[in-house]
Amino acid sequence: MNLDRIIRARRSFIFAPGNRPDMFSKALACGTDIVCVDLEDAIAPHEKEVARANAFEHLPKADGPATVERVIRINCLRTVDGMKDVQRLLDVEASVDAIMLPKVKGPEEVRNLSDLMDEFKATARLHVIIETNEGLEAASEIARSSDRVEALFFGGVDMAADLRCRQTWSALLYARSRVVHAAAMAGVDAIDVPYLDLSDIDGMRREADLSAELGFTGKGAIHPKQIPHINAAFMPDESTVAYARRVLDAFEKCGAGLLVFEGKLIEKPVIRSFARMLAVHDVASRQ
Repeated sequence: MNLDRIIRARRSFIFAPGNRPDMFSKALACGTDIVCVDLEDAIAPHEKEVARANAFEHLPKADGPATVERVIRINCLRTVDGMKDVQRLLDVEASVDAIMLPKVKGPEEVRNLSDLMDEFKATARLHVIIETNEGLEAASEIARSSDRVEALFFGGVDMAADLRCRQTWSALLYARSRVVHAAAMAGVDAIDVPYLDLSDIDGMRREADLSAELGFTGKGAIHPKQIPHINAAFMPDESTVAYARRVLDAFEKCGAGLLVFEGKLIEKPVIRSFARMLAVHDVASRQ
């Protein structure tokens, strides 16, 4: 199934546990771009079934802005619970915007699920977490494994454990860079791991700025109070937006492959980058 990609603002996301449907609407109203209901790490084994039922039944119809992307993180596809999650996905009539896949090791996992969703005419997109050594090695192939893939998420905690390194910016810079590169090659979003120290807002803001500088398009939050800062880090300022609009207008009028604008040579890759930035900015501004 060839699905057209919709331009979305994916500056921020936050999790809500699948066993707490009372939290779904609160999460949708907290200002984030993505709400992901979790069936994996946040759910104890004995609560998996009730969380699964809650997520697929209540998230699609929960009160909240229609512009917020509604996502369910299922269990690893190489587990029994992951297979049960997929069965529920294929059985339900109401659909969510996307399914998040954890602990992916290779493109075949994504491709197999995508093919199955095609057969059952499921409309959800796929978000893939890169958090294993195997997944990092195959990140480019994973990102391009299906037209349904719209974002790569960097799972820093599990990735650090697999790499046997500390959970610091410098230690994980190589892994982050590979995820950004893979996402850019495939033309999909790259979303960074949440900053886990809730008391350190300044540290979170610094890391969000570094993530945006590196090429990530968004970052996770563990609490709603982080979201305004994260959204701001991944939103261009008005002077940048105004400059980009002037450049695109001049490029359209010149009708050539090259443009000299205000003394600077502007080539097509820069034009594409500006066009994407403005598209996401305009979507985010309407939310």
